[in-house]
Amino acid sequence: MNLNKYIEHTLLKQDVTKEELLKLFEEAKKYNFKGVCVNPTNVEIAKKFLKDTDVKVVTVIGFPLGANISSVKAFEAEKAIQDGADEIDMVLNVSKLKDKDYDFVKKDIEIVKTACGKTPLKVILETDLLDKEEIKKSCELCVAAKADFVKTSTGFVKNGIGAKVEDIKLMAETVKPYGLGVKASGGIRDKQKALALIEAGADRLGTSSGVAIVS
Repeated sequence: MNLNKYIEHTLLKQDVTKEELLKLFEEAKKYNFKGVCVNPTNVEIAKKFLKDTDVKVVTVIGFPLGANISSVKAFEAEKAIQDGADEIDMVLNVSKLKDKDYDFVKKDIEIVKTACGKTPLKVILETDLLDKEEIKKSCELCVAAKADFVKTSTGFVKNGIGAKVEDIKLMAETVKPYGLGVKASGGIRDKQKALALIEAGADRLGTSSGVAIVS
């Protein structure tokens, strides 16, 4: 198994320095990871340093709360793609999902998907805040809105666990018959957990511990 090709080497903390970013990019090149995941303001520098590689530049939209107005999320996505983003990870509006305002949630995703065009869109569900029924429903909404992936977590929920095997199984069962992928993210720090999540149905792993996992 080419475990490195599952990994999106991630650095999303708010106090990240240029030195830390350059280290991330060098590691991504050295280990030939699937991609790097950085905040929108760092997309241009990521694209510059990874231009001669096949490492994808992934960024996050409406991050980390998902509560931005849909048109703002769409603008963010468009700008990120112009700056060189190869994939977009948007945060679902969790409060609207909790309120069962499913039309809003679906339209929110659709608006960003339209802005993305052919650029793949992943939707971060924030599974630490959802029960199993809500996870399934949010996956169904992502299918209906024609997203490309569903993703577990931002990694920003206080005391959150992040990616769980049982959640990945549920997500995979719900979306894979419709051709969507599954990205596990949050709390993936060792090879054992990475392999368990892949076995459960994860196609991608978002983690800041990519080097430790493949080493």
